[in-house]
Amino acid sequence: MEKIREFRFYKERFLSFYFEQTPKVQTKIDYILDYIRFEREVPKKFFKKLVSSNGIYEVRVLTSEKSIHILCFKEKEELIVLTNCFVKKSQKTPLKEIRLAEKLKKDYSHGKD
Repeated sequence: MEKIREFRFYKERFLSFYFEQTPKVQTKIDYILDYIRFEREVPKKFFKKLVSSNGIYEVRVLTSEKSIHILCFKEKEELIVLTNCFVKKSQKTPLKEIRLAEKLKKDYSHGKD
């Protein structure tokens, strides 16, 4: 099966969050990321652009324990940069998480670490 998209991790936020999760939750995150990586058409329930943001997308990972949201942006159509993630506790995506993703996107674009 051919990869359609690649992921890049910007800073350590995603990886730190990922390694704090249980193996069961890590497996679910891996599954969703692989789905996005290999499928041409990805349903919005897994991956969608946030309307009120500056090019920020959201990856949704729903488990029986929690709802994990990974914020990211597209550097190119086939390259997605993961910025930050959190456990969602309400209907709306927290504005502070969106602003953080936008700041990280700006830093990334300017070649900052």
